[in-house]
Amino acid sequence: MPPEADGPEVLIAGAGPAGLTLAHELARRRVRVRVIDRAAGPATTSRALAVHPRTLEACHQMGLADALVARGRPVVHFTVHARGRELIRFDTNYARLPTAYPFTLMLDQVLTEEILRERLAALGVGIEWGVELSDCAPAGSRVHAELRRAGRREQVTADWLVGADGSRSTVRERLGLRLVGEATRTWLNADVVVDTGLPRDSNHLVHTGSGTVLLVPFPGPAKWRAVDTGYAGQGADPETVRHRLAGSLARGLGYPVAVSEPTWVSVFRVQQRMITAMRSGRCFVAGDAAHVHSPASGQGMNTGMQDACNLAWKLADVVRGHAREELLDTYAAERVPVGGRLLSTTRTATALVALRHAMAPVAMPVGLSLLKAVRPLKQRVEHRIMAGMSGLALHYADSPLTYGTAAGAAGVRPGHLVACTEADAARHPGHRALREALTDPRWLLLLFAGEGGAELAPRYGRAVQVCAVVSRDSADGPALADPDGALRQSLGVPPGGWALIRPDGYLAAKGRRSGSAALAARLQAFHLLPAGPAPGAGA
Repeated sequence: MPPEADGPEVLIAGAGPAGLTLAHELARRRVRVRVIDRAAGPATTSRALAVHPRTLEACHQMGLADALVARGRPVVHFTVHARGRELIRFDTNYARLPTAYPFTLMLDQVLTEEILRERLAALGVGIEWGVELSDCAPAGSRVHAELRRAGRREQVTADWLVGADGSRSTVRERLGLRLVGEATRTWLNADVVVDTGLPRDSNHLVHTGSGTVLLVPFPGPAKWRAVDTGYAGQGADPETVRHRLAGSLARGLGYPVAVSEPTWVSVFRVQQRMITAMRSGRCFVAGDAAHVHSPASGQGMNTGMQDACNLAWKLADVVRGHAREELLDTYAAERVPVGGRLLSTTRTATALVALRHAMAPVAMPVGLSLLKAVRPLKQRVEHRIMAGMSGLALHYADSPLTYGTAAGAAGVRPGHLVACTEADAARHPGHRALREALTDPRWLLLLFAGEGGAELAPRYGRAVQVCAVVSRDSADGPALADPDGALRQSLGVPPGGWALIRPDGYLAAKGRRSGSAALAARLQAFHLLPAGPAPGAGA
């Protein structure tokens, strides 16, 4: 069969969280996508549960956050138990990590995917189930792919291909990209109803004497994800797992625990692997196809969705002719280092959750009692935990798309996320208006001089939302009111200055008063192309 004469602009292999997020963000930017998945239909069990604050901030920009929060369960504590005692309860500390979502949202991956599919359908994009990508090859300005469906083969040509097809990625294999890293411990996951009376606004790490069981609450009543880090091949049939968990939890909590027969059991090797390249010509990989993490801190799904957000706006700008193709080189330049940092933090989290050291039963209560008694020290530890887990501290300070030094800068530093708390948004009109402006899929150029956008908007308006920041509401062109100056101060922009925010919410650059020619040169340095005015926002 000959290739399609008019194939998709972007072919996406994989309809998990990363592939669905990518498809949503491309379709929202009017890119023609085709999404395939080798599975017969949507997943019915959930590998991932945690949706962290950085991902929720991205979902706010996508218009999905309210739907996710409405169906999930916020978790704001992490409690450690051993020998019948509650040793410590860590609280959330977002004092230096502003966010409108100061919690981890526990939501079945099945429901996260369902919400994404519903929004994709509203954008006119469906999922082709039972379609497997069996081969692919870049070919000049196109990509040739072979698809298999019910014994039939289909030759497809697309402008671009993204492999979001999981840890056994065909796209990664065909491109010759290799996962490097390690696989160490064997753990067991089980979804069970547990009668413990434990608070469901917390994750609970229960030291059992020979290992640990981590309990993570599902949104529904009494259901928990139990992660057994002491599993050593004792059998994975439901009754054996039920009996083992009941005994382990009783030892750690100090009282009998009723555990239901698991509705889902998975025995797996804890892997810490990543690739060192995420692009080959017109092909990319994202999510588990690019990196596999321990489930200890719940980073896998979040990292994949953030990969997709990072790639989508860049690919859309290139496809729509708003930017030069060099912009796509920044995808790997930014996300490969993030994957490396996450491997380090999840490796640490894995060791802490497992608590396999022989001295742990003795040393842990002593150390945690000391930590609990010294409140400032406990708060510093809580901040470090949140910085590593929430994703809010991840930055692109060293990115080619970051202009200006991060060291010593007042306010938000270049390369860092722009966000605010709900209280700030309620109290300050500028913060509230910025949150709304960030839902536009374009770059955002804020001009605190209140002028200068007239020349830039017609040339860059397709790719850049140009807003004058004024001290009061204005009907004269696109403007953002910041009457108390709180937004300007939080960004650290001098009076009369400017700030450029990327489509994914990161501050790309800021500076003092500058003319239109200099700002246009800055936009061009970020690979953006001048053009005529857009017919509408986000075109």
